[in-house]
Amino acid sequence: MDTNHPTPETMLKNWNMEQARTEEILTGHINRTWRVTHEGKAFALQWLNPIFAPEVHLDMEAITSRLQGMGLVTPRLVRTSSGKLWAEDHEAGVWRLFTWIEGKNHLSADSPEMCHEAGRLLGKFHSALWDFRHEFAFTRLGVHDTQKHISNLSMSLKKHAEHSEFDSIAPVAHDILDEFSTLDLDISSPERIVHGDPKLSNIVFDQQGKAICMLDLDTLARMPIALELGDALRSWCNPAGEEMEPDFRLDFFSSALEGYARAMVGKATREDWGPIPRWTRIISLELAARFCTDALEESYFRWDAQKFASASEHNLLRAKVQLSLAKSMAEHEDAMEKANHDIWPTRT
Repeated sequence: MDTNHPTPETMLKNWNMEQARTEEILTGHINRTWRVTHEGKAFALQWLNPIFAPEVHLDMEAITSRLQGMGLVTPRLVRTSSGKLWAEDHEAGVWRLFTWIEGKNHLSADSPEMCHEAGRLLGKFHSALWDFRHEFAFTRLGVHDTQKHISNLSMSLKKHAEHSEFDSIAPVAHDILDEFSTLDLDISSPERIVHGDPKLSNIVFDQQGKAICMLDLDTLARMPIALELGDALRSWCNPAGEEMEPDFRLDFFSSALEGYARAMVGKATREDWGPIPRWTRIISLELAARFCTDALEESYFRWDAQKFASASEHNLLRAKVQLSLAKSMAEHEDAMEKANHDIWPTRT
């Protein structure tokens, strides 16, 4: 079976749901997801990208159990009819079924209030796991290994000089590398259990606009919260989204931090929160490097074949947007630092 075209019908038998109705959800870039309706109940069925090992489900089960026990809404794995956390087929790959969390997902924020809610929920998520002891069965290595992503981009420039779009990609790549050269990439903050991919589309909001749940827990890991918040804020504070000229909003940034800090009273130290503004810019550049590398490699991120002629074209646009976003943050550097330091001292 071609894992680029998995069929949910062949795998739902593992949950005795062969007659269920399925509808694919097309917003994700890595895994593939279907909404499953069976006997009046909704579930989320996913095909797991091979970049994740099946053992990731052991971590998800332990941490979602903790989150639920702490009063947070969270998707839970539905065991197969044989009691397993996932189903596996030598041709179809690894599949899992979750409880469905009803609500809305947004690709971009439309107000400071939405960012405040997102920050509040992420803070509650971190707070619930702050002192949780867990040995991870699987973590993706090098997700925010910034130096590695810089190196990968540099190597791709040498390796793919014959790429048909090289003359368009190379100037963007060199611009990204130049931006990195001006930044301090050291971080010595404590590692905490974090979500790992807190972009806005991984947050569920209810009808009243309250953030209620974090989705896509394959990326759970330990890392400094400045890296987690950097990834979150570069997503939340750009209402233009990831495929249009960015619009970094300082009011979104401040509001998100305020919501996060309110939920983290007594937890985060200056070591944790101090580097957040700098790493918001760095993570945007890191993602630009990853997208630009894939514009040359054409081997990782899913792309929209209806809008773009190739994966290279789509990922080059993504790289340009994240690069422009990072440059916009540089113009707001002093204000970002002030907002961060004004919010935290009264809450730690």
